[in-house]
Amino acid sequence: MSNVDLVFALAGAGALLAAALPGMLRRQPFSLPLVCLIGGMLLFWLPIPLAKPDPIAHRVAIEHITEVCVVVALMGAGLALNRRIGLRKWSSTWRLLGATMPLTVIAVAFLATWLLGWPLAAALLLGAVLAPTDPVLASDVQVGEPVDAENADDEVRFALTSEAGLNDGLAFPVVYAAVALASVGGLAWAGEWALTDVLYRVAAGVLGGLLIGRLLGRMFFHSSARNLRLAEHRDGFVALAATFLAYGLTEIVQGYGFIAVFVTACTIRNAERDHGYNGILHGFIEQVERLFTAWLLLLLGGFVAVGGLAALTWRGVAVSLLLLLLVRPLAGWLAQLRGPAGSRERAVISVFGIRGIGSLYYLAYALGHADFGVPAQELWAVVAFTVLASVALHGITATPVMRYLDRLRGVPEPTPVGQRHGS
Repeated sequence: MSNVDLVFALAGAGALLAAALPGMLRRQPFSLPLVCLIGGMLLFWLPIPLAKPDPIAHRVAIEHITEVCVVVALMGAGLALNRRIGLRKWSSTWRLLGATMPLTVIAVAFLATWLLGWPLAAALLLGAVLAPTDPVLASDVQVGEPVDAENADDEVRFALTSEAGLNDGLAFPVVYAAVALASVGGLAWAGEWALTDVLYRVAAGVLGGLLIGRLLGRMFFHSSARNLRLAEHRDGFVALAATFLAYGLTEIVQGYGFIAVFVTACTIRNAERDHGYNGILHGFIEQVERLFTAWLLLLLGGFVAVGGLAALTWRGVAVSLLLLLLVRPLAGWLAQLRGPAGSRERAVISVFGIRGIGSLYYLAYALGHADFGVPAQELWAVVAFTVLASVALHGITATPVMRYLDRLRGVPEPTPVGQRHGS
C-alpha cells in the first residue's frame, strides 16, 4: 500500500464523516469540527505510514487550501443571510466590526508583547490573525438555510454570521501593516498603507462584490435569454462559479477578495429573495464547505498529534485563553451596549467569537512575506492551540446554548426559501 493510496482512502473517509456527522450530532453537545479534530489526532497516533503535517514545510499548500475553504464559507454566509443590508438592521454587525475587532487586535498585540516578549510586528500579526470570527467553524451559531421571511434571523445568529462574513477581509489591512512593520520598520510605509491597503483595497472589494453580484443576480433570475437564466436550471455548483469569479477578479485589481465574495453573495441573495434557487446555491456551497472543513481539521488534529504544539509555552497558552475567555467576551460586550441585542443575546454574541481556518490562512500568508523575528514553530503553536481551544470550548457549548436561547424566544422554525415554490 502506497502513501497515495492511503491518502485517497482517508480523503474518502473524511468526506463520509462530513456527510454523516451533522445529522448524527444535531442534538449532541459536539460539533463536526470538534469530532474531526479529535479524529485527526487519533488517526495520526495510529502506527500507519502517514506523512507528517508540517505547515512550515508545506506553507504554500496550507495557504491556498485554507484560502479556498474561507472563500467558500464566505459565499455560504452571504447566501444564508435574510436581512437586507442597512445601518440600523445591521447595527450589531457594525458594532462588532468597528469596535470589537480593533479592540481585540490591540489587546492581543499587547498580550503578545507583554507575556511572550515578541517584537511589535509579530505581536501585531498575532492580533490580526486571531481577531476575526471564523466563517468556517462558526456554523453552529450562524444563520442556517435562507428563508422567505426577512426578519427570520435572530440577533445572535445574524450578528455572528454577518461579522464572520466581513471581518476576515477587514483583518487584511492589519496583516499588511504587520508585514510592513517587519519588513521596513518605522512608519515610512504608513501613508501608502492607509491609501492602498485600507482605502483602495476595501473599496475595491465592496464595489467589486456589488458589481459582480448584480450582474450574476440579474443573469441567474432575470436574464432575457432562458439559457442564461440559471435559476431555472437549478444547478448548485454555480455557487462555486460565483465564488471564484468574485474572488479572482477582485484580487486581479488588488482588492480584497474575501470582502468581494461576501458582498457578491449578499447581492445575489437580494436579487430575488424568495426564490428556491437561493436554497439550492446555499445547500451546495455548504456541502463543499463541510468537506474542506473535515479535511483541514483532520490535518490540524494530525499536526497536534505529531508534536506541532511542542514550541508552545505556558505564556502562549495564557495569551490564547485570555483571548477566548476575557478579551473577545469583554470587547464584544462593550461594543454592543445599547445595541439591538438583549442581555442574553449580547452575552452569547460576545462569547462565541470562534477562531479557526481563517487564522491559519492569515498566518500562512504572512509568513510567506516577512520574517517576524519569532520562530515560525512558536507562531504556529500559539495559533493552532487557540483554534484547538476554540473548537473544543465553543464546539461543546454552542448547541446547548443556542437551543436554550431558541426555547426562550419561543419562535417556530422558519420556512425554508422556495418551499412555497415547490422546490
